[in-house]
Amino acid sequence: MKICHLTSVHLHTDTRIFIKECKSLAEAGFEVHFVVPDAPTSMIDGVQVHGVTKGTGNRFNRMTKTVDRVYKKGLEIDADVYHFHDPELIPVGLKLKKHGKKVIYDIHEDLPRALLSKIWINPLIRKPLAWLFEVYENYGARKFDVLMTATPFITERFKNVNTNTININNYPLLNELQSTELESDQEKQKQVCYVGGLGLIRGANQLLDAADLINGSINIAGPINPQKLEEQIIAHNNIEYLGVINRLQVKELLASSVAGIVTFLPEPNHINAQPNKMFEYMSAGIPVICSNFPLWRSIIEKHDCGICVNPENPIEIAYAINYLFENPDIAKRMGQNGRKAVETEYNWEKESQKLIEAYKKLQND
Repeated sequence: MKICHLTSVHLHTDTRIFIKECKSLAEAGFEVHFVVPDAPTSMIDGVQVHGVTKGTGNRFNRMTKTVDRVYKKGLEIDADVYHFHDPELIPVGLKLKKHGKKVIYDIHEDLPRALLSKIWINPLIRKPLAWLFEVYENYGARKFDVLMTATPFITERFKNVNTNTININNYPLLNELQSTELESDQEKQKQVCYVGGLGLIRGANQLLDAADLINGSINIAGPINPQKLEEQIIAHNNIEYLGVINRLQVKELLASSVAGIVTFLPEPNHINAQPNKMFEYMSAGIPVICSNFPLWRSIIEKHDCGICVNPENPIEIAYAINYLFENPDIAKRMGQNGRKAVETEYNWEKESQKLIEAYKKLQND
């Protein structure tokens, strides 16, 4: 069976799409193609990557010119199954259905809820826009052969729309970020880390304030938006900004950190999300300092692998950081507990089996 993954937004090195899904399918014996903007056209780790030119400038160009190029290249490949990853590709998925193709919609986030927090959308139109998009997304979702959702919350939403909805959690690869015993036994730096994109709704201002109150540093790796925020972070004495780093550098950063932070603010799209970074910190064997949302707290407290805080309270965040700095034995135990939880429950190796079984079922239909 020939499979073609499509994206107009993500990079060709995307963790969920390429490293996890495409490579797992290729290893399972499927012929896998990946159409993606600004990528080299070449065979990479058993996956045939097809680069297309990205529309320059604003979002409108990307959502028109880039989407059209992705569609044309995808159609040229003439796959049996198309697996797309961006809501703006819903029209592409519908066109491919008209060509008699089997189509999978991979839903990474609950976009109607996410739209309510987008600062580039006029606040007056956020709610009606979110409602309109949800109606449209549900319309498309009914027509696709399979929906793959990144969290249980999104799964529950779409099960009422399409019974062929499967939860494929974005859990970490077992061995990607785990340190060796020798590395794990090395003395930790007096630092905690935040890995991933950072903005105001992800608690950036609260981290800045918390950094004033800690006896160590916060190391931040990933893109920062807006520019003014990046400048504030770079200028802070207790924060080290590392820029965008590769996966090996992420592993090294986690190994040298006492804990990992994910203190998103209580926005509608955050409360029921499962941030990949939380599980990556656990997989690396370091405790998690995270927002005290009920879902997140249930995971952290079940496994005793971190500390939950009010993400809007810099004093609580700083207290948790200092507590782990001052209690290395407790931090080590929590990190080991998180690693055990990943080994038994929260790992990609288990999720990949659900992915492969879904494709085998499509093959036999």
